[in-house]
Amino acid sequence: MSNLSKIAIEPEEIVNFLKSKMSLKEVYQQILYQKIIAHVAKEKAIIVTSEEIQTEADRQRREKRLEKATDTLAWLSDLLVSPDDWEIGIYNYLLAKKLAEALFGEEVKRFFMENRLGFEQAILYQIIVSTEKLAQELYYQIEEGEISFADAAYHYDINNNRRYKCGYEGTVYRWSMQPDIAAIVFNTKPKQLIGPIKTEQGYHLFKVEDLIPAELTSQRYEEILNNMFQQWLVAELDYLLHST
Repeated sequence: MSNLSKIAIEPEEIVNFLKSKMSLKEVYQQILYQKIIAHVAKEKAIIVTSEEIQTEADRQRREKRLEKATDTLAWLSDLLVSPDDWEIGIYNYLLAKKLAEALFGEEVKRFFMENRLGFEQAILYQIIVSTEKLAQELYYQIEEGEISFADAAYHYDINNNRRYKCGYEGTVYRWSMQPDIAAIVFNTKPKQLIGPIKTEQGYHLFKVEDLIPAELTSQRYEEILNNMFQQWLVAELDYLLHST
């Protein structure tokens, strides 16, 4: 066992520590979420088999490159977790996953189709400056090749973080952008300069490196499913708290 486990800590000390770190409410909520999951899963006769637990345990071991049983035990010991604790954690994880699928699996595809446009993505660069005159000057300089978009962002953008990244915003969802800006960005061919566009932040110049069409990948399916499940848990907990 880890040497940390040899130092006695009373349960009350743990609770008081969580309180002092303003973390007790979060832990309390997670425990209540687990109770809700267990209750509803039982109502729906959802079970997790020992074979499923073993499969998930093997997956985690491969992920962490724990080739030998002794490696796994050492890893668990370092985390102050017993094999039984680990198994319970895997059980809870799989139970939540199965319940999410049972509750919302059929709704994910419909939600995606109804909100398909919002899942379009753009690999985006952006510059924001404080005046229209500067934005216009930069636009023409970039168009004429007198300065690159990256250099313009590095020297003139009002945001230090974006300056250091030379205007690179990364891969951005349509839904995360202002509707009027999104309409322009996603209707412009890649590599073209866009702007200036005025907002409360300032005057924007955009360059779209590429547009990524919306697709219901397995990763996006999981993201939508988990979001639906988390919203459901919050609503269930809220109902539980206000009905007792």
